Amino acid sequence: MRDLTLHIEGMSCGHCLNAVRRALESVAGVELGTIQIGRAQVRYDAAKVTPGQLESAVAAAGYKATAA
Repeated sequence: MRDLTLHIEGMSCGHCLNAVRRALESVAGVELGTIQIGRAQVRYDAAKVTPGQLESAVAAAGYKATAA
């Protein structure tokens, strides 16, 4: 498992947090850590998912994520 921080643009409320949480939880091989406005901490299985796939999952929810 690897740790990753995603910087997320466009989040401003509890609804945003829930949307990002659901998007990341839907990806196989991801364990959520802390999610705050503008940032999400995740652990992921590199054999199952890439940081780019996590960014895409967040984008599908309507936000822009950048892996740090």
